Amino acid sequence: MEVILKQDIKGLGYKDDKVTVANGYGRNFLLPKGMATLATESAKKMHAEILKQRAFKEDKLRKEATANSEKLSGVSIKVGAKAGESGKIFGSVTTIQIAEALQKAGYPVERKNIEITEDSIKQLGTYTAKVRLYKEVAATVTFEVVAE
Repeated sequence: MEVILKQDIKGLGYKDDKVTVANGYGRNFLLPKGMATLATESAKKMHAEILKQRAFKEDKLRKEATANSEKLSGVSIKVGAKAGESGKIFGSVTTIQIAEALQKAGYPVERKNIEITEDSIKQLGTYTAKVRLYKEVAATVTFEVVAE
């Protein structure tokens, strides 16, 4: 029996894969639980059209992310932090502060998409962060930690 998977199933396949399974497994487990649909001719045509539309949308999103990555790569921002006389800051700089600084500069980025390359930032200076804009599209942003 040939089925089209609606979700990832460990040991069988990923979402939108066409797989061949035993009749009992498909009829008694996959189909009733909504994990798969029967791969009829009409379902195969619909599946192909859905994949084609999804590829078009993903290509558009990837192009937008690449354009934003090029703009974001040249950006240098300043993050303010309270610091002592020796240049050591109180606490550390987090992705929240970087996201707020990028927001002020006109680049709306969610903090969960920002990854600081250093372990923890506890000194004044210049550092880099990686900003994920799409699945495999990322930009490197330099930021300077300055005393407030």
